[in-house]
Amino acid sequence: MSPDPTTTDPVDRARAWTLVARREVTVKLTDRAFLIGTVLTLALISGFMVIQAVMEQRTHTYAVAATPADAAMAQDLHREVTSVDDKVRVTVDVVSDAGAAEAAVRSGSADVWLRRTGDGWLLSGKTSVPGDLESAAATVVRRQALATNAGTLGVSVGDLTRGAGLGTSVLDGSAQRNDFAHGMGFALAFLFYLSSLGFGVTLAQSVLEEKQSRIVEIIATKIPVRHLLAGKVLGNAAMALGQMALYVGIGLVGLTFTAYSRYLPGVSGALGWFLAFFLLGFLLIACAWAVAGALASRAEDLQQTSAPLTMLMIAIFFGALFLNGTALTVLSFVPPFSAVLMPIRVLGGQAGWWEPLIALGLLAVAAAWVVSVAERLYRRSLLQTQGRLTLKQAWSAPDLAETVAP
Repeated sequence: MSPDPTTTDPVDRARAWTLVARREVTVKLTDRAFLIGTVLTLALISGFMVIQAVMEQRTHTYAVAATPADAAMAQDLHREVTSVDDKVRVTVDVVSDAGAAEAAVRSGSADVWLRRTGDGWLLSGKTSVPGDLESAAATVVRRQALATNAGTLGVSVGDLTRGAGLGTSVLDGSAQRNDFAHGMGFALAFLFYLSSLGFGVTLAQSVLEEKQSRIVEIIATKIPVRHLLAGKVLGNAAMALGQMALYVGIGLVGLTFTAYSRYLPGVSGALGWFLAFFLLGFLLIACAWAVAGALASRAEDLQQTSAPLTMLMIAIFFGALFLNGTALTVLSFVPPFSAVLMPIRVLGGQAGWWEPLIALGLLAVAAAWVVSVAERLYRRSLLQTQGRLTLKQAWSAPDLAETVAP
């Protein structure tokens, strides 16, 4: 059991914040709801990774019904479809006539019916045609049509298709790497939102409960109020960072079993940046949440004092989802948006080596300023119990904490 700040010896007052921080960590580690939530989140991340790995390795086999007149094309599809999509297999069921083919699809013994219609071919399913089969079959049919047309014209397929190829490329990295970076960015933004909001609300409620129960008045006679704020913020920051590292670690382990594993060595630096930005961003936001709890006197007040912070968290999250171009670049330097947006740019290879350094420096300056302002607001509003305070009232309120400080 951790030491109680209310019984701190004079010798320990200089490092009273460490006692408070340890108490915050101990409370979290013994909180059943917190532990269950963490385990469930880890299970969800692990489950998603398992499903992703299974789906990537899964091969779909489709039964194709065809009449004798169309059986040649169906056999071509059977032989060549895997060269187009290695996750698609085709079996051929040659039936007597069109009626039998339709009946096979309707009964479920065949997935689709392949038949010629006019100058082309048609795949018919009972309620839908699988997208991967449709895409692969279209490529095979196109190849066979080109080969047939080339033979009719007396030229090779290469001569017939010369100059008709169209490839794709991206200027920054590769398309798959960019998709991976975008997905990682979304995951990190969501984790930052989840952690900042969850720990922030808990921190504000803890401050309010101590204020309502008047226990904070006893604590303030034993340790400086600024130490109480520092201990609460740093204790929650340690737990949030540890939880975040655990989530990211489990996610990275899961990614090693997917096709994206080859990109992991290239994102390790970006993840390091994310943890650094996360820590400073969380410290900034946690101080604001502590102030929101100190400004309130009742649970109903907390809804109003914390509303701007909730909106800020939502704005940061949706900014990570939808911002791009110049807006993304500019806001990646603006605290606290930079806590999420700059690591996303680093992940996507869109930031120069010097940009995260500048953004981190600006975030550190902003965090230091917010800590200084929050300390004054927290100290002057914590012992005010006459009702909800505004920021202006808290800033100019008498410093009651100083009158009871040891």
